[in-house]
Amino acid sequence: MTIRAINAGLSVSPQILPADIAAIAAAGFRSVICNRPDGEGADQPAFAEIETVARAAGLQAAYQPVISGQVKDSDAEAFGALFATLPKPVFAYCRSGTRSATLWSLSEAAHGRPLPEILATTRAAGYDMAAVARRIANGGRTPTEQADATHEVVIIGGGAAGIALASSLKARKPDLDIALIDPADIHYYQPGWTMVGAGVFDPQTTAKTMASLIPAGVRWIKAAVAAFEPERSAVILDGCRVVKYRALAVAPGIKLNWAGIEGLAGTLGRNGVTSNYRYDLAPYTWECVQGLKAGRAVFTQPPMPIKCAGAPQKALYLSADHWLRSRRLNDIAVEFYNAGAVLFGVKDYVPALMSYIERYHAQLHFQHTLTKVDGPARRAWFRRTDAEGATTMVETDFDMLHVVPPQVAPDFIRVSPLADAAGWVDVDQATLRHRTLPGIYGLGDACNAPNAKTAAAARKQAPVVAHNLLKDLGAIQGADAVYDGYGSCPLTVERGRIVLAEFGYGGKRLPSFPAWLIDDTKPSHLAWLLKERMLPPIYWKAMLRGKEWMAKPQMAG
Repeated sequence: MTIRAINAGLSVSPQILPADIAAIAAAGFRSVICNRPDGEGADQPAFAEIETVARAAGLQAAYQPVISGQVKDSDAEAFGALFATLPKPVFAYCRSGTRSATLWSLSEAAHGRPLPEILATTRAAGYDMAAVARRIANGGRTPTEQADATHEVVIIGGGAAGIALASSLKARKPDLDIALIDPADIHYYQPGWTMVGAGVFDPQTTAKTMASLIPAGVRWIKAAVAAFEPERSAVILDGCRVVKYRALAVAPGIKLNWAGIEGLAGTLGRNGVTSNYRYDLAPYTWECVQGLKAGRAVFTQPPMPIKCAGAPQKALYLSADHWLRSRRLNDIAVEFYNAGAVLFGVKDYVPALMSYIERYHAQLHFQHTLTKVDGPARRAWFRRTDAEGATTMVETDFDMLHVVPPQVAPDFIRVSPLADAAGWVDVDQATLRHRTLPGIYGLGDACNAPNAKTAAAARKQAPVVAHNLLKDLGAIQGADAVYDGYGSCPLTVERGRIVLAEFGYGGKRLPSFPAWLIDDTKPSHLAWLLKERMLPPIYWKAMLRGKEWMAKPQMAG
């Protein structure tokens, strides 16, 4: 935690954890403001978690979420009004502190504080508000005619897709001028969190610093995106800075909408409520699994699309396998509530999965969507949809609840000209070019190609985008590269065995190995070894380094 004093009454900070509240209170702060919407990051505690601890420490806590990079004048006015009512000094935080500093700057400017004084104050705290001053001077508009930076290629997002693309581009054209925009300090190997939740991986092995992974020669712009102006080939960043480009690749990942389930945020990490979809909660899953001796274990899956559609049931299989091996399964009722109508979307893999559902005596509840959780009471409510479309509410108790939150495209994508009607980056599913905006490409979880949202998909998409982008810039010749929808979901059905589901568009099986080596429709110990021992180093040392092992793009025609 880094506390940066704006003045005697206000300090700002990057994201905090519940464990930081004690130090904040000890430093003399009397109030906390959260300016970050829930669900922006994979390691972000919800405000309700912060609020609970803050109140226990005697602090007032206020939630004023502002979409990353989209601070409006009305937001600044609301911040000023909120600040005026809270006991001082006030501690405000967001992802990096920039939003909170921007809110203060705009609020103070509206009340007549001179711009040079605002700039000097924020600069002393470590925040450069020069671009905010430019916005103030232009009557609230960020002018895009003047760029703070210009690059041949700009990549939005430093996740699996974004870094893999940067490396693939550098491997093809080492002198290419690339900037990668992402505000996060840490990059996560998210496929490993299922294994953390089963006690197989240590959580620390799934995290590396972003700085250690961005390819040499790629400029890292550590900021959040506010808006796109494709007609001017411009991206507007948090703090009102402007970056221009010749080609833009958009790979910001997906947003976990924890607030989409009533009561969930306030009980995560407590009362037996957990999720392998967050870095800090996956260890709690394993704690819950080990601690449950008897009772009801409930596992949920929200409506599609979600990243790694097999992960909700992987948590079930690995938990039930532990209970079976420890001779507790007869005392534990295992239930799977799935918003969908089938266990898995590719029918060839269902028979193997059903054999494990039967082994673990798991009860399947299809077309049940989790809507509400009461952690202290250990109750959960689901909306059930019947064949005619009528809905009823179903209530159940639980001793352990593994939740997968509903998921949507990031806010700044959904409101942008890049998005389709559903909010996803609108791309051609074969070439991954934007359907209507030239020079723009989409890959990873935020694009609307109808493939499974997995790291394996990003591994195949990155070379396709790299080839087509360079072709469009005139750097290489030849046919278009095409993406066949490949995705992989290693379904961990028990400790030591995996059904290695690999498939493309339309549910077509696309196995990477001959059946005599790994039969992808049956559980395999060799597939487990691939997941446990080979895929992490392949991810860190090959995919993110531009080594396209088994990922060479197909060419059209």
